[in-house]
Amino acid sequence: MAANSQFSMAVHVLAMLAGSREENVKSDFLACSVNTNAVVVRRLLGQLNQANLVISQTGANGGSRLARCPNEINLAEIYKAINCGEVFALHAKAPSKDCPIGKNIEAVLGCLQREIDKGIEEKLSRYTLQNVFEMVEQGKV
Repeated sequence: MAANSQFSMAVHVLAMLAGSREENVKSDFLACSVNTNAVVVRRLLGQLNQANLVISQTGANGGSRLARCPNEINLAEIYKAINCGEVFALHAKAPSKDCPIGKNIEAVLGCLQREIDKGIEEKLSRYTLQNVFEMVEQGKV
């Protein structure tokens, strides 16, 4: 099963915008760097725009730029802006309520899912887009 790459693409795109300072950047240019279709990038930019992380303009001089300074945007905001889905999904069909495991497994896994999501957001909130941009520029991992 493939992991969702929306978050990593969004961070990539935002790091590109951080490097362009206040200039508008076209989605085609961003898509080349991410190595994906410009439509995918435009969809991401739409979500980031709704979260007030980018400002996008259409037209010949259009493109996107950051709505705030990179040091004011933390990775948890980006994570929340992008609909990545859950860390894991519960089974689509309800388990048997007659089974001693099946009758409680969804509640247990749902609680675990919320705990994991909270932990991810706490960890991501420690890093800003500026931190990522600087690490990329310096080649640090």
